[in-house]
Amino acid sequence: MPFQKTLLNRFRGAGGADGSSAGAGTFRADFTASLVVFLVAVPLCVGVAVASGVPAELGLITGIVGGLITGLLPGSSLQVSGPAAGLTVLVYEAVEEYGLAALGVLVLASGLLQLAMGALRLGRWFRAISVAVVQGMLAGIGLVLIAGQLYALADAKAPSSGLGKLGGLPGLVVDVAGSSAALKAVAIGAGTIAVLVFWPRWKRGARVLPAPLAAVALATVATVGMDLPVARVEVKGLLDAVQPPGGGEFAQLAEIGVLGTVLAFTLIASAESLFSAAAVDRLHDGPRTDYDKELMAQGAGNAVCGALGALPMTAVIVRSAANVQAGARTKASRVLHGVWLLVFAVLFPSALGVIPVAALAGVLVHAGWKLIPVKDLGPLWRTHRGEAVVLVVTATAIVVTNMFEGVIIGLLMAVAKSAWETSHVHVEVAGLKGAPEDHPVRVQVLGNATFLRLPKLLDALEALPREREVRLDLSGLRHVDHACEMALATWAERHNAVVSRGTESGPSNSGASDSADAEDAADERALA
Repeated sequence: MPFQKTLLNRFRGAGGADGSSAGAGTFRADFTASLVVFLVAVPLCVGVAVASGVPAELGLITGIVGGLITGLLPGSSLQVSGPAAGLTVLVYEAVEEYGLAALGVLVLASGLLQLAMGALRLGRWFRAISVAVVQGMLAGIGLVLIAGQLYALADAKAPSSGLGKLGGLPGLVVDVAGSSAALKAVAIGAGTIAVLVFWPRWKRGARVLPAPLAAVALATVATVGMDLPVARVEVKGLLDAVQPPGGGEFAQLAEIGVLGTVLAFTLIASAESLFSAAAVDRLHDGPRTDYDKELMAQGAGNAVCGALGALPMTAVIVRSAANVQAGARTKASRVLHGVWLLVFAVLFPSALGVIPVAALAGVLVHAGWKLIPVKDLGPLWRTHRGEAVVLVVTATAIVVTNMFEGVIIGLLMAVAKSAWETSHVHVEVAGLKGAPEDHPVRVQVLGNATFLRLPKLLDALEALPREREVRLDLSGLRHVDHACEMALATWAERHNAVVSRGTESGPSNSGASDSADAEDAADERALA
Protein backbone atom coordinates (compact mmCIF):
# COMPACT_ATOMS: atom_id res chain seq x y z
CA MET A 1 0.00 0.00 0.00
CA PRO A 2 1.23 3.58 -0.61
CA PHE A 3 1.10 4.55 3.05
CA GLN A 4 3.61 1.83 3.90
CA LYS A 5 6.41 3.80 2.21
CA THR A 6 7.41 5.16 5.57
CA LEU A 7 10.43 5.26 7.83
CA LEU A 8 10.90 1.50 7.47
CA ASN A 9 11.37 1.40 3.70
CA ARG A 10 12.06 4.95 2.61
CA PHE A 11 15.78 4.31 2.32
CA ARG A 12 15.66 1.08 0.31
CA GLY A 13 18.45 0.99 -2.24
CA ALA A 14 21.08 -1.03 -4.01
CA GLY A 15 24.11 -2.78 -2.54
CA GLY A 16 24.61 -4.48 0.77
CA ALA A 17 25.97 -7.47 2.59
CA ASP A 18 25.58 -10.94 1.24
CA GLY A 19 26.62 -12.84 4.30
CA SER A 20 29.87 -14.02 2.69
CA SER A 21 32.82 -15.02 4.83
CA ALA A 22 35.58 -12.60 5.67
CA GLY A 23 38.52 -12.30 3.30
CA ALA A 24 40.71 -9.83 1.42
CA GLY A 25 37.82 -8.80 -0.85
CA THR A 26 35.52 -8.31 2.13
CA PHE A 27 38.08 -6.17 3.96
CA ARG A 28 38.63 -3.98 0.89
CA ALA A 29 34.87 -3.44 0.62
CA ASP A 30 34.61 -2.59 4.32
CA PHE A 31 37.63 -0.27 4.14
CA THR A 32 36.15 1.68 1.22
CA ALA A 33 32.72 1.85 2.86
CA SER A 34 34.26 3.13 6.12
CA LEU A 35 35.82 6.08 4.29
CA VAL A 36 32.48 6.96 2.70
CA VAL A 37 30.70 6.79 6.06
CA PHE A 38 33.45 8.88 7.66
CA LEU A 39 33.02 11.61 5.03
CA VAL A 40 29.25 11.60 5.61
CA ALA A 41 29.63 11.55 9.40
CA VAL A 42 32.01 14.49 9.90
CA PRO A 43 29.66 17.33 8.88
CA LEU A 44 26.66 15.62 10.50
CA CYS A 45 28.46 15.06 13.83
CA VAL A 46 29.62 18.66 13.95
CA GLY A 47 26.31 20.06 12.74
CA VAL A 48 24.22 18.13 15.27
CA ALA A 49 26.51 19.25 18.10
CA VAL A 50 26.37 22.93 17.13
CA ALA A 51 22.58 22.77 16.70
CA SER A 52 22.30 21.11 20.13
CA GLY A 53 24.10 24.04 21.78
CA VAL A 54 27.20 22.04 22.78
CA PRO A 55 30.86 22.14 21.63
CA ALA A 56 31.40 20.67 18.16
CA GLU A 57 33.91 18.14 19.53
CA LEU A 58 31.19 16.41 21.56
CA GLY A 59 29.49 15.39 18.34
CA LEU A 60 32.72 13.83 17.11
CA ILE A 61 33.19 12.02 20.43
CA THR A 62 29.74 10.47 20.10
CA GLY A 63 30.55 9.43 16.54
CA ILE A 64 33.82 7.87 17.69
CA VAL A 65 32.08 5.93 20.46
CA GLY A 66 29.39 4.84 18.02
CA GLY A 67 32.08 3.35 15.81
CA LEU A 68 34.57 1.91 18.29
CA ILE A 69 32.18 0.74 21.04
CA THR A 70 28.72 0.19 19.57
CA GLY A 71 30.25 -0.85 16.25
CA LEU A 72 32.06 -3.78 17.87
CA LEU A 73 29.01 -5.13 19.71
CA PRO A 74 26.48 -7.60 18.29
CA GLY A 75 23.04 -6.56 17.13
CA SER A 76 22.85 -5.07 13.67
CA SER A 77 25.98 -5.71 11.63
CA LEU A 78 25.78 -2.82 9.17
CA GLN A 79 23.96 0.11 10.74
CA VAL A 80 26.10 3.01 11.99
CA SER A 81 25.54 4.92 15.21
CA GLY A 82 26.33 8.49 16.19
CA PRO A 83 24.67 11.79 17.11
CA ALA A 84 21.37 12.18 15.26
CA ALA A 85 19.19 15.08 14.21
CA GLY A 86 16.26 13.33 15.87
CA LEU A 87 17.61 14.14 19.34
CA THR A 88 18.86 17.66 18.59
CA VAL A 89 15.79 19.47 19.91
CA LEU A 90 15.61 17.42 23.09
CA VAL A 91 19.34 17.86 23.82
CA TYR A 92 19.10 21.61 23.25
CA GLU A 93 16.15 21.87 25.65
CA ALA A 94 17.96 19.74 28.26
CA VAL A 95 21.15 21.81 28.06
CA GLU A 96 19.15 25.05 28.33
CA GLU A 97 17.19 23.72 31.32
CA TYR A 98 19.82 21.82 33.32
CA GLY A 99 23.18 23.00 31.94
CA LEU A 100 25.87 21.33 29.86
CA ALA A 101 27.37 19.61 32.91
CA ALA A 102 24.15 17.63 33.44
CA LEU A 103 24.13 16.24 29.90
CA GLY A 104 26.51 13.41 30.80
CA VAL A 105 24.25 12.21 33.62
CA LEU A 106 21.19 12.27 31.38
CA VAL A 107 22.91 10.27 28.64
CA LEU A 108 24.55 7.84 31.09
CA ALA A 109 21.22 7.10 32.82
CA SER A 110 19.55 6.63 29.46
CA GLY A 111 22.26 4.19 28.38
CA LEU A 112 21.95 2.15 31.57
CA LEU A 113 18.18 2.04 31.07
CA GLN A 114 18.67 0.77 27.51
CA LEU A 115 21.04 -1.91 28.78
CA ALA A 116 18.46 -3.03 31.33
CA MET A 117 15.69 -3.14 28.72
CA GLY A 118 17.87 -5.16 26.37
CA ALA A 119 18.76 -7.60 29.14
CA LEU A 120 15.04 -8.00 29.90
CA ARG A 121 14.44 -8.69 26.18
CA LEU A 122 12.23 -5.66 25.69
CA GLY A 123 13.88 -4.62 22.43
CA ARG A 124 11.35 -6.37 20.24
CA TRP A 125 8.50 -4.54 21.98
CA PHE A 126 9.64 -1.28 20.44
CA ARG A 127 8.37 -2.70 17.16
CA ALA A 128 4.89 -2.41 18.67
CA ILE A 129 5.13 1.39 18.81
CA SER A 130 2.78 2.91 16.28
CA VAL A 131 4.62 3.96 13.11
CA ALA A 132 2.36 7.03 13.04
CA VAL A 133 3.70 8.09 16.46
CA VAL A 134 7.31 7.62 15.33
CA GLN A 135 6.68 9.53 12.10
CA GLY A 136 4.86 12.25 14.05
CA MET A 137 7.75 12.41 16.49
CA LEU A 138 10.26 12.81 13.68
CA ALA A 139 8.03 15.33 11.90
CA GLY A 140 7.73 17.43 15.06
CA ILE A 141 11.49 17.26 15.56
CA GLY A 142 11.99 18.25 11.92
CA LEU A 143 9.69 21.26 12.21
CA VAL A 144 11.34 22.55 15.38
CA LEU A 145 14.80 21.79 13.98
CA ILE A 146 14.12 23.69 10.75
CA ALA A 147 12.62 26.65 12.62
CA GLY A 148 15.64 26.83 14.95
CA GLN A 149 18.25 26.44 12.23
CA LEU A 150 16.71 29.24 10.16
CA TYR A 151 17.98 31.56 12.89
CA ALA A 152 21.42 29.94 12.71
CA LEU A 153 21.41 30.54 8.95
CA ALA A 154 21.37 34.24 9.74
CA ASP A 155 23.83 33.99 12.66
CA ALA A 156 21.00 34.91 15.04
CA LYS A 157 19.99 33.37 18.37
CA ALA A 158 16.81 31.29 18.26
CA PRO A 159 14.04 31.48 20.90
CA SER A 160 13.92 28.50 23.25
CA SER A 161 10.39 27.17 22.59
CA GLY A 162 9.04 25.65 19.41
CA LEU A 163 6.19 28.16 19.18
CA GLY A 164 8.64 30.97 19.92
CA LYS A 165 10.83 29.87 17.03
CA LEU A 166 7.90 29.81 14.62
CA GLY A 167 6.42 33.06 15.92
CA GLY A 168 9.74 34.89 15.62
CA LEU A 169 10.30 34.04 11.95
CA PRO A 170 8.60 37.20 10.56
CA GLY A 171 10.82 39.36 12.75
CA LEU A 172 13.85 37.35 11.65
CA VAL A 173 13.05 38.08 8.01
CA VAL A 174 12.88 41.81 8.74
CA ASP A 175 16.19 41.73 10.64
CA VAL A 176 17.95 39.80 7.87
CA ALA A 177 16.69 42.18 5.19
CA GLY A 178 18.28 45.10 7.04
CA SER A 179 21.69 43.50 7.68
CA SER A 180 24.31 42.85 5.00
CA ALA A 181 26.23 40.44 7.29
CA ALA A 182 23.08 38.40 7.93
CA LEU A 183 22.31 38.31 4.21
CA LYS A 184 25.79 36.91 3.52
CA ALA A 185 25.33 34.21 6.16
CA VAL A 186 21.91 33.31 4.70
CA ALA A 187 23.50 33.10 1.25
CA ILE A 188 26.07 30.62 2.57
CA GLY A 189 23.35 28.52 4.22
CA ALA A 190 21.06 28.63 1.19
CA GLY A 191 23.96 27.65 -1.06
CA THR A 192 24.69 24.69 1.22
CA ILE A 193 21.08 23.51 0.96
CA ALA A 194 21.17 23.88 -2.83
CA VAL A 195 24.31 21.72 -3.05
CA LEU A 196 22.70 19.08 -0.79
CA VAL A 197 19.68 18.93 -3.08
CA PHE A 198 21.42 18.95 -6.46
CA TRP A 199 24.77 17.24 -5.76
CA PRO A 200 23.34 13.67 -5.72
CA ARG A 201 22.01 14.26 -9.26
CA TRP A 202 25.61 14.57 -10.48
CA LYS A 203 26.40 10.87 -10.36
CA ARG A 204 30.15 11.20 -10.94
CA GLY A 205 30.57 13.82 -8.21
CA ALA A 206 28.36 11.92 -5.77
CA ARG A 207 30.56 8.84 -6.17
CA VAL A 208 33.65 10.88 -5.22
CA LEU A 209 32.24 12.97 -2.35
CA PRO A 210 29.05 12.54 -0.29
CA ALA A 211 26.67 15.48 -0.59
CA PRO A 212 27.01 16.73 3.06
CA LEU A 213 30.80 16.90 2.84
CA ALA A 214 30.72 18.53 -0.60
CA ALA A 215 28.21 21.14 0.58
CA VAL A 216 30.15 22.06 3.73
CA ALA A 217 33.47 22.05 1.89
CA LEU A 218 32.23 24.37 -0.85
CA ALA A 219 30.62 26.70 1.72
CA THR A 220 33.87 26.78 3.72
CA VAL A 221 35.95 27.55 0.63
CA ALA A 222 33.58 30.36 -0.35
CA THR A 223 33.64 31.81 3.16
CA VAL A 224 37.43 31.73 3.47
CA GLY A 225 38.07 32.79 -0.12
CA MET A 226 35.82 35.85 0.09
CA ASP A 227 36.65 36.50 3.78
CA LEU A 228 32.96 36.73 4.65
CA PRO A 229 32.07 38.13 8.10
CA VAL A 230 30.04 35.10 9.23
CA ALA A 231 30.20 33.05 12.44
CA ARG A 232 32.56 30.08 12.44
CA VAL A 233 32.55 26.90 14.53
CA GLU A 234 34.29 27.38 17.88
CA VAL A 235 37.02 24.82 18.56
CA LYS A 236 38.18 23.84 22.07
CA GLY A 237 40.08 20.63 21.47
CA LEU A 238 38.95 17.05 21.97
CA LEU A 239 40.22 16.53 25.52
CA ASP A 240 39.06 19.94 26.68
CA ALA A 241 35.51 19.13 25.50
CA VAL A 242 35.29 15.96 27.60
CA GLN A 243 33.33 16.70 30.80
CA PRO A 244 32.66 13.60 32.93
CA PRO A 245 29.67 14.17 35.25
CA GLY A 246 30.29 14.81 38.93
CA GLY A 247 28.38 14.09 42.13
CA GLY A 248 26.34 17.28 41.90
CA GLU A 249 25.02 16.30 38.50
CA PHE A 250 24.04 12.81 39.71
CA ALA A 251 22.00 14.43 42.49
CA GLN A 252 19.80 16.01 39.80
CA LEU A 253 18.43 12.57 38.97
CA ALA A 254 16.11 13.01 41.95
CA GLU A 255 14.23 15.74 40.07
CA ILE A 256 11.06 14.74 38.24
CA GLY A 257 11.95 16.85 35.20
CA VAL A 258 15.35 15.21 34.86
CA LEU A 259 13.81 11.73 35.06
CA GLY A 260 11.30 12.71 32.38
CA THR A 261 14.14 13.84 30.13
CA VAL A 262 15.97 10.54 30.70
CA LEU A 263 12.84 8.62 29.72
CA ALA A 264 12.45 10.79 26.63
CA PHE A 265 16.09 10.17 25.64
CA THR A 266 15.60 6.44 26.14
CA LEU A 267 12.31 6.17 24.29
CA ILE A 268 13.31 8.28 21.29
CA ALA A 269 16.85 6.92 20.93
CA SER A 270 15.67 3.30 21.24
CA ALA A 271 12.73 3.67 18.88
CA GLU A 272 14.79 5.51 16.26
CA SER A 273 17.63 2.96 16.48
CA LEU A 274 15.37 -0.08 16.17
CA PHE A 275 13.32 1.42 13.37
CA SER A 276 16.59 2.23 11.63
CA ALA A 277 17.68 -1.39 12.12
CA ALA A 278 14.49 -2.59 10.42
CA ALA A 279 15.18 -0.21 7.52
CA VAL A 280 18.81 -1.35 7.20
CA ASP A 281 17.74 -5.01 7.19
CA ARG A 282 15.71 -4.22 4.08
CA LEU A 283 18.82 -2.88 2.35
CA HIS A 284 20.93 -6.04 2.41
CA ASP A 285 20.74 -9.82 2.36
CA GLY A 286 23.06 -10.45 5.29
CA PRO A 287 22.26 -11.41 8.91
CA ARG A 288 19.12 -9.86 10.40
CA THR A 289 19.17 -7.62 13.46
CA ASP A 290 18.81 -9.06 16.96
CA TYR A 291 16.73 -6.26 18.50
CA ASP A 292 17.56 -7.03 22.12
CA LYS A 293 21.32 -7.18 21.45
CA GLU A 294 21.12 -4.01 19.36
CA LEU A 295 19.33 -2.23 22.21
CA MET A 296 22.11 -3.31 24.58
CA ALA A 297 24.76 -2.14 22.09
CA GLN A 298 23.08 1.27 21.92
CA GLY A 299 22.86 1.32 25.71
CA ALA A 300 26.56 0.53 26.10
CA GLY A 301 27.44 3.30 23.65
CA ASN A 302 25.24 5.83 25.41
CA ALA A 303 26.66 4.84 28.81
CA VAL A 304 30.18 5.56 27.53
CA CYS A 305 29.04 8.81 25.90
CA GLY A 306 27.44 9.83 29.18
CA ALA A 307 30.62 9.07 31.13
CA LEU A 308 32.48 11.37 28.70
CA GLY A 309 29.83 14.11 28.86
CA ALA A 310 29.08 13.72 25.14
CA LEU A 311 25.88 13.73 23.08
CA PRO A 312 23.45 10.79 23.10
CA MET A 313 23.65 8.42 20.17
CA THR A 314 21.21 6.54 18.00
CA ALA A 315 21.58 4.46 14.89
CA VAL A 316 21.54 6.97 12.03
CA ILE A 317 19.78 5.91 8.85
CA VAL A 318 21.70 8.33 6.59
CA ARG A 319 25.08 6.91 7.62
CA SER A 320 23.75 3.35 7.71
CA ALA A 321 22.31 3.58 4.20
CA ALA A 322 25.60 5.09 2.95
CA ASN A 323 27.46 2.20 4.60
CA VAL A 324 25.35 -0.47 2.89
CA GLN A 325 25.26 1.25 -0.48
CA ALA A 326 29.05 1.69 -0.41
CA GLY A 327 29.36 -2.12 -0.33
CA ALA A 328 30.04 -2.83 3.37
CA ARG A 329 30.06 -6.53 4.23
CA THR A 330 30.73 -6.71 7.98
CA LYS A 331 30.80 -4.53 11.08
CA ALA A 332 34.46 -3.71 10.33
CA SER A 333 33.31 -0.78 8.18
CA ARG A 334 31.54 0.98 11.02
CA VAL A 335 34.43 0.33 13.43
CA LEU A 336 36.92 1.78 10.93
CA HIS A 337 34.72 4.85 10.44
CA GLY A 338 35.13 5.45 14.18
CA VAL A 339 38.89 5.15 13.79
CA TRP A 340 38.93 7.77 11.02
CA LEU A 341 36.81 10.12 13.15
CA LEU A 342 39.29 9.72 16.03
CA VAL A 343 42.27 10.40 13.78
CA PHE A 344 40.57 13.49 12.34
CA ALA A 345 39.58 14.85 15.77
CA VAL A 346 43.11 14.36 17.19
CA LEU A 347 45.21 15.48 14.22
CA PHE A 348 43.05 18.10 12.50
CA PRO A 349 40.85 19.81 15.12
CA SER A 350 41.68 23.26 13.74
CA ALA A 351 39.94 22.27 10.49
CA LEU A 352 36.63 22.70 12.32
CA GLY A 353 37.36 26.33 13.11
CA VAL A 354 37.03 27.45 9.49
CA ILE A 355 33.59 25.93 8.94
CA PRO A 356 30.81 28.56 8.84
CA VAL A 357 27.92 27.92 11.24
CA ALA A 358 25.47 28.87 8.49
CA ALA A 359 26.70 25.93 6.39
CA LEU A 360 26.06 23.48 9.22
CA ALA A 361 22.65 25.09 9.73
CA GLY A 362 21.94 24.40 6.06
CA VAL A 363 22.86 20.74 6.57
CA LEU A 364 20.47 20.54 9.53
CA VAL A 365 17.64 22.31 7.69
CA HIS A 366 17.98 19.72 4.93
CA ALA A 367 18.09 16.90 7.49
CA GLY A 368 15.03 18.32 9.28
CA TRP A 369 13.06 18.44 6.03
CA LYS A 370 13.84 14.76 5.41
CA LEU A 371 12.34 13.94 8.82
CA ILE A 372 8.92 15.25 7.71
CA PRO A 373 6.95 12.56 5.81
CA VAL A 374 5.44 14.97 3.28
CA LYS A 375 4.97 12.34 0.55
CA ASP A 376 3.43 9.81 2.91
CA LEU A 377 0.84 12.04 4.55
CA GLY A 378 -1.58 12.22 1.58
CA PRO A 379 -1.77 8.46 0.93
CA LEU A 380 -1.97 7.83 4.68
CA TRP A 381 -4.93 10.23 4.99
CA ARG A 382 -6.76 8.49 2.15
CA THR A 383 -6.24 4.95 3.44
CA HIS A 384 -5.81 5.20 7.23
CA ARG A 385 -7.21 8.52 8.35
CA GLY A 386 -6.86 7.72 12.05
CA GLU A 387 -3.12 7.10 11.66
CA ALA A 388 -2.74 10.42 9.85
CA VAL A 389 -4.52 12.19 12.72
CA VAL A 390 -2.16 10.57 15.25
CA LEU A 391 0.84 11.68 13.16
CA VAL A 392 -0.34 15.29 12.91
CA VAL A 393 -1.36 15.50 16.58
CA THR A 394 2.01 14.12 17.72
CA ALA A 395 3.97 16.55 15.56
CA THR A 396 1.81 19.50 16.64
CA ALA A 397 2.07 18.57 20.33
CA ILE A 398 5.88 18.48 20.09
CA VAL A 399 5.95 21.94 18.50
CA VAL A 400 3.47 23.40 21.02
CA THR A 401 4.80 21.75 24.21
CA ASN A 402 8.11 19.89 24.18
CA MET A 403 9.56 16.60 23.02
CA PHE A 404 8.63 14.42 26.01
CA GLU A 405 5.08 15.68 26.43
CA GLY A 406 4.48 15.58 22.68
CA VAL A 407 5.54 11.92 22.43
CA ILE A 408 3.38 10.99 25.43
CA ILE A 409 0.38 12.73 23.84
CA GLY A 410 1.05 10.85 20.59
CA LEU A 411 1.25 7.49 22.36
CA LEU A 412 -1.99 8.18 24.23
CA MET A 413 -3.67 9.16 20.96
CA ALA A 414 -2.49 5.93 19.32
CA VAL A 415 -3.78 3.84 22.22
CA ALA A 416 -7.13 5.66 22.21
CA LYS A 417 -7.46 5.20 18.44
CA SER A 418 -6.71 1.49 18.69
CA ALA A 419 -9.15 1.07 21.57
CA TRP A 420 -11.87 2.86 19.62
CA GLU A 421 -11.28 0.84 16.45
CA THR A 422 -11.25 -2.52 18.25
CA SER A 423 -14.32 -1.90 20.44
CA HIS A 424 -16.90 -2.94 17.83
CA VAL A 425 -20.24 -3.97 19.34
CA HIS A 426 -23.19 -5.54 17.51
CA VAL A 427 -26.64 -5.79 19.12
CA GLU A 428 -29.07 -8.45 17.95
CA VAL A 429 -32.73 -8.28 19.07
CA ALA A 430 -35.07 -11.29 18.78
CA GLY A 431 -38.70 -11.83 19.83
CA LEU A 432 -39.75 -8.23 19.28
CA LYS A 433 -42.31 -8.75 16.51
CA GLY A 434 -44.95 -11.47 16.24
CA ALA A 435 -44.53 -12.58 19.85
CA PRO A 436 -47.01 -12.23 22.75
CA GLU A 437 -46.42 -9.16 24.87
CA ASP A 438 -45.78 -11.28 27.94
CA HIS A 439 -42.84 -12.98 26.21
CA PRO A 440 -39.43 -11.45 26.95
CA VAL A 441 -37.33 -9.75 24.30
CA ARG A 442 -34.01 -11.51 23.80
CA VAL A 443 -31.03 -9.16 23.31
CA GLN A 444 -27.58 -10.56 22.46
CA VAL A 445 -24.52 -8.31 22.51
CA LEU A 446 -21.60 -9.42 20.31
CA GLY A 447 -18.03 -8.15 19.87
CA ASN A 448 -15.94 -6.08 22.29
CA ALA A 449 -17.84 -3.94 24.77
CA THR A 450 -15.80 -1.12 26.30
CA PHE A 451 -16.68 2.18 27.91
CA LEU A 452 -15.91 3.91 24.61
CA ARG A 453 -19.00 2.33 23.01
CA LEU A 454 -21.19 2.42 26.11
CA PRO A 455 -23.25 5.55 25.18
CA LYS A 456 -24.38 4.11 21.82
CA LEU A 457 -24.96 0.70 23.36
CA LEU A 458 -27.24 2.17 26.01
CA ASP A 459 -29.06 4.23 23.37
CA ALA A 460 -29.88 1.02 21.50
CA LEU A 461 -31.17 -0.63 24.66
CA GLU A 462 -33.24 2.41 25.64
CA ALA A 463 -35.04 2.17 22.28
CA LEU A 464 -36.53 -1.21 23.27
CA PRO A 465 -40.21 -1.34 24.43
CA ARG A 466 -40.47 -0.21 28.02
CA GLU A 467 -43.27 -2.64 28.88
CA ARG A 468 -41.48 -5.79 27.64
CA GLU A 469 -39.11 -7.82 29.77
CA VAL A 470 -35.57 -7.99 28.37
CA ARG A 471 -33.23 -10.92 28.69
CA LEU A 472 -29.69 -9.69 28.09
CA ASP A 473 -27.20 -12.24 26.74
CA LEU A 474 -23.53 -11.22 27.00
CA SER A 475 -22.07 -14.65 26.22
CA GLY A 476 -21.19 -13.53 22.67
CA LEU A 477 -18.81 -10.83 23.87
CA ARG A 478 -15.11 -11.51 23.31
CA HIS A 479 -14.28 -8.78 25.79
CA VAL A 480 -16.28 -6.64 28.20
CA ASP A 481 -14.68 -4.14 30.58
CA HIS A 482 -15.88 -3.55 34.11
CA ALA A 483 -17.62 -0.24 33.35
CA CYS A 484 -19.61 -1.75 30.50
CA GLU A 485 -20.53 -4.90 32.42
CA MET A 486 -21.80 -2.93 35.40
CA ALA A 487 -23.76 -0.49 33.23
CA LEU A 488 -25.48 -3.27 31.25
CA ALA A 489 -26.34 -5.25 34.37
CA THR A 490 -27.75 -2.14 36.05
CA TRP A 491 -29.79 -1.23 32.98
CA ALA A 492 -31.31 -4.74 32.69
CA GLU A 493 -32.16 -4.83 36.40
CA ARG A 494 -33.86 -1.42 36.37
CA HIS A 495 -35.67 -2.06 33.08
CA ASN A 496 -37.14 -5.37 34.22
CA ALA A 497 -38.04 -3.91 37.62
CA VAL A 498 -40.09 -1.20 35.88
CA VAL A 499 -41.75 -3.84 33.69
CA SER A 500 -42.61 -5.86 36.78
CA ARG A 501 -44.24 -2.87 38.50
CA GLY A 502 -46.16 -2.01 35.30
CA THR A 503 -47.53 -5.57 35.08
CA GLU A 504 -48.78 -5.47 38.66
CA SER A 505 -50.58 -2.14 38.11
CA GLY A 506 -52.14 -3.12 34.74
CA PRO A 507 -51.57 -2.14 31.15
CA SER A 508 -50.63 1.42 30.34
CA ASN A 509 -51.74 3.36 27.27
CA SER A 510 -48.45 5.18 27.11
CA GLY A 511 -46.65 1.85 27.29
CA ALA A 512 -48.70 0.49 24.40
CA SER A 513 -47.86 3.56 22.39
CA ASP A 514 -44.19 3.13 23.12
CA SER A 515 -44.42 -0.56 22.15
CA ALA A 516 -46.02 0.28 18.83
CA ASP A 517 -43.29 2.79 18.09
CA ALA A 518 -40.62 0.22 18.95
CA GLU A 519 -42.20 -2.46 16.72
CA ASP A 520 -41.74 -0.14 13.76
CA ALA A 521 -37.99 -0.19 14.34
CA ALA A 522 -35.68 -2.89 12.91
CA ASP A 523 -35.12 -6.03 14.97
CA GLU A 524 -31.37 -5.67 14.57
CA ARG A 525 -29.28 -2.70 15.57
CA ALA A 526 -25.56 -2.44 14.81
CA LEU A 527 -23.10 -0.11 16.48
CA ALA A 528 -20.13 1.09 14.47
